[in-house]
This record gives sequence, structure tokens and C-alpha cells, in this order.
Amino acid sequence: MTTAVESMLEILRSERVDRIFGNPGTTELPFTDALVGVSDLQYVLGVHEGPVVAMADGYARATRRTSFVNLHVAAGVANGLIGMLNARRSRTPMVVTAGQQDRRHLLQDPMLSGDLVGLARAAAKEVHEVQHVYDLPTVLRRAFARAAEPPAGPVFVSIPMDVLMEDTPVPVLGRSVVHPPAAAGGTDEAAELMAAARRPVIVAGDGVGRDRAMDALVRLAEAWGAPVYHQPMADGVNFPGNHPLFAGMLMPTNADIRRVLEEHDTLLVVGTHAFMPHHYTPEQAVPEKTAVVQLDTDAAEIGRNFPVAAGLVGGLTPTLALLAERLRERVPADEARHRTEEAAGRHTAERERAEREALDAYGAAPLHPAAAAHAVAAGLPEGAVVVEEAITTGMRLRRVLRQDRPGSYVHTVGGGLGWGIGAAVGHRLGDPERPVVAVLGDGCAMFGLQGLWTAARYRVPAAFVVMSNGEYRTLKDTLDHMGSRSSSAGRYVGLDLGLDAEPGPARLDWTAAARFFGVASVRVESAEHLRETVARAGRLDGPLLIEAPILGHDEM
Repeated sequence: MTTAVESMLEILRSERVDRIFGNPGTTELPFTDALVGVSDLQYVLGVHEGPVVAMADGYARATRRTSFVNLHVAAGVANGLIGMLNARRSRTPMVVTAGQQDRRHLLQDPMLSGDLVGLARAAAKEVHEVQHVYDLPTVLRRAFARAAEPPAGPVFVSIPMDVLMEDTPVPVLGRSVVHPPAAAGGTDEAAELMAAARRPVIVAGDGVGRDRAMDALVRLAEAWGAPVYHQPMADGVNFPGNHPLFAGMLMPTNADIRRVLEEHDTLLVVGTHAFMPHHYTPEQAVPEKTAVVQLDTDAAEIGRNFPVAAGLVGGLTPTLALLAERLRERVPADEARHRTEEAAGRHTAERERAEREALDAYGAAPLHPAAAAHAVAAGLPEGAVVVEEAITTGMRLRRVLRQDRPGSYVHTVGGGLGWGIGAAVGHRLGDPERPVVAVLGDGCAMFGLQGLWTAARYRVPAAFVVMSNGEYRTLKDTLDHMGSRSSSAGRYVGLDLGLDAEPGPARLDWTAAARFFGVASVRVESAEHLRETVARAGRLDGPLLIEAPILGHDEM
């Protein structure tokens, strides 16, 4: 038997937590005080809760373990909500705790108190508040189990300060052993349906990358001869970028998805959250004539937004492996090979076109976004992880990246800005053997700038490439597409980031921002300079901010 806070530390250790990401306040003092002299639980300090939660997100993805966050009462929880929303959308497992005010004076509405579970409810997968000291071990074990259970996500726990201060002995409950899900039932029926296809296609969702099911999906795609698209705004590498069957990423509107799928009679959807369109279009994403086989670890995804002919619930890797075997038995090898060769020709032509367009745009700064994206991709050191939060330039980066290794590309489909800097810090801490290059829009970086403080404090050797155009480019492009008054007048309200009174492409000095936080920096002068600077990311001994001035909306 141990005290509440000692029990908490023991549970963290047994859940394989070795870093605590946090920003403390008075209600967390019993917890941080208990960490004095503790060598196996490092407290990673952040100066704002937004980047703190993003660091835990990146760390969980790099280590493939549930991460742990400690926030401070209502204000800290509110600041961390964006990161929790991103983690929930991206299905990142984490346990987020916050200290509640001492219950003995909650009736007096003390400073910073509030409905913590109410605040967190919309952003978390599940929420709890510990009411009795003897409940703390059970609540924590439940939180870690639920965070990792499909669909994974953040679980929030509110812990009153007086609970952590109690000396009442409590047990340290053991950790449950949970085996991964087995293969789904119904694979024979699904394989029969798939074998009858003449124009098959696959949409690979982020569940494939999270569950390390990519090799099994490759075997299935080759046995079927089916082109493979990444889900819209994919968070990771779910199919090898250099494989002849890889067709790129679906664009995030129902109309664009439907245009692709109309060419196919049978669709396999694997591990994706129902496509998640960004801009509204009236079409249904999946044509009525297309037969759909859907596989997911989460039963709630099956048939969520479109009817399926065969819905499979089970482990992705074992189910895909079974389907691949069944298809090899049912689809003639020469037929699959012919489909693969046809797809390879189309995909090779598209890749070569993207490469030519980017190289043709090379020149001096401010860079064309296509050239800037290509320079980053071309300069990546071996084994590098790209953490991308660059919106418009990020879309161009996806066209030229050719990554085959799982975990080499990290994004958040959650869309809450300010994630990228913190996620890059957390990812490098979680996987110190792989270089990390964060590619950030200047608007995104402004939201999470405080994460640079943590990068400097802990000498995290990550490169932060800020694509600086001095504007919210994606919003200007959207207004142009809408045929808005802003587009007709050439003036956009609230979309320019420069310090000048007049709208325009004025850019902030990101090297000055880096110096303020104690981070080394460089402003690139050409696309070649950017490529060469990114290549240094594998030899860094601390953080480096790379400012890449790019052409703005009115300069192209």
C-alpha cells in the first residue's frame, strides 16, 4: 500500500510512461513535488498548454505508447483543448490530467476552479473526476486502457488537490494485458466480392499506418492489382510512396473523391474515418454503383457515411493478410500484373509532371511554394521524419514526397493550428535516432510559437522550416474559389500577418523570433539554399529554425 501520489507514479511506470509533459500550477504541486529525486520519470516543461499537448501527441506517435500530460485547473485545460481535439481526430492515445482545486473550498468558487470535466468533454474520448482517494488507481488504469482501445484518443482525468495530498494508503492495481484484435470474420465473402472486380481501388486510412499494417496492405494491393489512394489529408504514410500502385492522396471534398471513385467498380476502404471532407459539395463521395468493402478496428466506422456490401471489424494486419491470401487464390496473377502495370504508367507520369513543375519553379527567395516544397523533400536526410503543418505549401509537399517507411510523415487531421512545433519536439524526444524536420506555415507557427522555448531548453535537435508568406493563404484561395467580393476587389479582411497597416505580403522576421527563444536560425536565399540547409537536420545538436520566404497570394 502507498499514498495516492506514490500510487500514481507507480501506475505511470507500469504503463511505460517515462516523460510527463506539463505546465504546473498550485493544484499540481503535490504531484510535481513527488517527482523530486525521481530519475525514471522526466518532467518536460512547456510554457503554454497548447504546445505541451502537441508534444505529447508527437511523443505518443514516435514511441507508439500512450503519452501522459499534466495541466493546471480550468485555464490550463482550456488552453490544452486544441491539442486534445487534434489528438482525438488523429486517434492519438494520451492520458491528460489536471489538478482541481481543493474540494474543501470548492463551494466558495476559488480562483481558477471550474467544471474541468465539462470543459474537456467535447475534446476528449472520455472524462473522469476522482472523488475518493481509493478510486485514483482504478480511474488511472481505466484511463490508460480506454486511451489505447480502438478508436484511440485522449482520456481526461480531473484530480482534486486534496486527493493527492492524502496520506491514506491505497493499492497499486496491476496492469491488464490486452491482446490485439484478431482477424475479422467474413473474409471469405469479402474476398469473393473483391475477386469479381474489374476496376478495383483501395483507400488507405491512417489506421493502416497506426497499426503498422502497411506491408499486409501492399501484399493485398499487389494480389488484386488495385491502385491505392491515401485518405484525404492523411496523417501518415499508409502505403509506400514509391510503389507503382500508389496513386497519391484523395482531395478533401466529396466531389473530388467521387470523380476518382467513379472510374472503379469495387472499393476497399481500410482504417479511415469516413473520408472527412473539408469544403462542402453536394455529391455523395461514393458512387451508388460502387461495391464497398470496409475494414476497421472500430465497428462504429462500418457504413458510417455510405452503405457497404461487406463490413469487416477486426485487426487490420491479420485481416489484410487473410484477404491477400484469398485474392491470390481467386485473381489470376497475369490479370493483377496487367492492372498494376497500367496503374504504374499513370502514376509515374503524374510524379514526373510534379517533379518538372517544381524544378522549373526553382529560383531566389521569395520562393515559389512548389520549389520550396520540393527543396525540403529533396534535402531530407536519411530516415527523416517530416512533421507537417503548412496548409497550402503542405499540399504541394505531399505531391513530391516519396516516403516508404511508416512513421516518416506526421500530420494532424484535427486541424487545430499550433500543433506542428510541439509535435516535432515530442517526436524527436520519442525517437531520438531519426532526424525531424517540421514544415510549418507562418500562420500555424504563430499559434504554437512557445514550443520553441521547450526545444531550446532541452536542446532538441529538430529543424523547423517556416514557410513565410505573411498571410493566411488558404483562406484567400478559398475566397477566390467562392468568387467573393474580397477576390473581386483584391482585398481580404483579416488575412494578412505583416505588421504594416496596408494589406500585403509583408513578412515577419522569424529569425528574430528564434533568437528570442534561444534557437539558432537562418533565412534561406534560394531553393538550393533551402535544400542544403534541410540536409543539415541529421547533424544538428540543438534546434534550428529555417525561415523560407515564399511568394504570397498576390505575387504568383
